[in-house]
Amino acid sequence: MNPSTLVLADRIVEGVAPDGMPVIHDDAAILIEAGVVKAIGPARALVAAHPGVETLGGRGKVVMPGLINAHHHVGLTPFQLGSPDYPLELWFASRIALRDVDLRLDTLFSAFEMIASGVTTVQHLHSRAPGDAQAVLGAARKVIGSYREIGMRASYSMALRDQNRLVYQDDRLFTDSVPETLRPALRAFFERFTLPLSEQVAVFEALRAELQAEPRIRFQVAPANLHWLSDEALRLAAELSSRHGMPIHMHLLETPYQKEYARRRTGGSAVAYLERFGLLSDRMTLGHGVWMSESDIEQCAAHGARICHNCSSNFRLKSGIAPVNRFLAKGIPVCLGIDEAGINEDRDMLQEMRLVLRAHREPGIDAPQPSAVEVFRMATGHGAATTPFGDRIGSLKPGSLADLVLLDHAKVTHPYQHAETPLIDVILHRAKPSAIEAVMVGGEVIYEDGRFTRIDRAQVLEAIRESLAAPLTPTELDRKRLSEAIFPHVKAFYDRWLPAEPGAPHTSYNAK
Repeated sequence: MNPSTLVLADRIVEGVAPDGMPVIHDDAAILIEAGVVKAIGPARALVAAHPGVETLGGRGKVVMPGLINAHHHVGLTPFQLGSPDYPLELWFASRIALRDVDLRLDTLFSAFEMIASGVTTVQHLHSRAPGDAQAVLGAARKVIGSYREIGMRASYSMALRDQNRLVYQDDRLFTDSVPETLRPALRAFFERFTLPLSEQVAVFEALRAELQAEPRIRFQVAPANLHWLSDEALRLAAELSSRHGMPIHMHLLETPYQKEYARRRTGGSAVAYLERFGLLSDRMTLGHGVWMSESDIEQCAAHGARICHNCSSNFRLKSGIAPVNRFLAKGIPVCLGIDEAGINEDRDMLQEMRLVLRAHREPGIDAPQPSAVEVFRMATGHGAATTPFGDRIGSLKPGSLADLVLLDHAKVTHPYQHAETPLIDVILHRAKPSAIEAVMVGGEVIYEDGRFTRIDRAQVLEAIRESLAAPLTPTELDRKRLSEAIFPHVKAFYDRWLPAEPGAPHTSYNAK
C-alpha cells in the first residue's frame, strides 16, 4: 500500500450533510495518507502541494464514498443451492436441504459481487453454524479470514439464538407434533444447532478479543429475532452491548406471522417488548421492520433506533413492503441491506438502491416518496452508523477512512444525459457495475478494471464449481430427505396461524 495517494475527479461526492444536502466538489482531489482522507479540495492546488504523489482517476471520473451493505448473511444464494423463494416461514424448512459449501469460497463469492457494485463495507450476520463452541469459532474465523483476504471492510457477528429453531414454537413441542418416524432426524438436526447461552457468550467474547487490533474487521452484537430469543437471551444481548459499547443488529417484524407471534408472547408489540430490556436505543438497528405499527415507528424514533430496509428480500420472500416513507417522516435513520440476495439473484448495491427508489413511490401526485439523496444516504452514512466503524466510513470528509468508488462518468451516462440533472440522481438512476473503474478500502485499491487485486476470482469460482459438481454426500442426502418430509408439517403449523380479517384490503403500508 502506498503511504500517500491523490484521487482526482471531475466531481467528488464527499457525502450527505446533516441537513440532507449532498456535498459535492468539482475539479477536485482527495489526499489519502496511511489509509485516511487527509484533505479534499481543488485538484490543482492539492497536486501542486504534493508533487510526486501517486495519482488515481483524473478527467471524466466521479468519486463517491464506498457503499455499505448493512445486512448480509451468505455467499452462494439459497436459490442457487436448491431452495426456491418460498414465504419466509416455509423457506426455513426448505433451507434444511442446502448443499454444504466451504465457508471461504462461499464468503468470497458474495464479496466479489458486492465489491464489484461499489460495496466497501458489509455487515455480515452469521445466522447459524453447527457444532460445539470450537466449531462455531472455526466457522467465524473462516468467514472473517475471507474478508481479510480480499481486503473488504466487515462488521461480523454470530447470531445469538436459543429457541424455536424451525417454527415459532418450542423445538420439543414441534418435534412431538410430527410423525414419530421423523422425530429422530429432527431432534438430531436441532441438536447440531443447540449451543448453551453461556457458550455463545464465550464465543462472542473470544471473537471480540481477537478482532480488537484488526484494521478492517469489527465485531458486534446480533440477537437473532424475538421468536428465536428467550427473555434471558434478550437480557444478555442488552448487557453485552452496554458493557462493550457495541451496536446491535436484530431482525424484527419481518412477516405478519412474526407480528402475531409477538402478540401471543407479549400481549402487545415486539418493539415495546424490546424496550423493556433496554434494547431500544441509538445502538439498535432493526432489520426489516415491515410489520411495524404506527406506535412502533414512533417508539423507534423516540429512542433513536435505526431500521435496515431489505427491499429485495421482502419482495422475494413475500414479507410485504416496509413503510419506509413513514420511517423517513418520523426521522428514523434507514440503511440498506441486500440480505440473502438481491432481486436479480446477486449483490448489486447500485441496483438495490434503484429498487428502493422505485418501490416506495406511493400513488398520488403529492404522496410521499424517498428522494435519490435520501436513498444514497441510506447506502452510505446511515449504513455506516449501524456498524462499529461509525462515521469513519460512509463519507469522504477529512479524517474518514479512505473507502471510495471511482466511476467512469461517460460509462454511466452513455450515450447522453441532460447536463442539469443532479449528480446523485444520475448515479441512482443510471450507474451500473460496468461503470466502476476502481474500489478502494483503507487507501488500498482492491478492485480495478474488473480485476480483484488480491484474489483470482476465476480460480475461486472454478473451485466452487468443482466442489458442487460432486454428488450429494450422505449427510446432505439425509438433510434433503428431512426437508422434504418436514415441509408439509411446517406449512400445517402456520395454516391457521394468522387471525382472519375478512375483506381486509391489500396495502403497501402494513402498519395497523
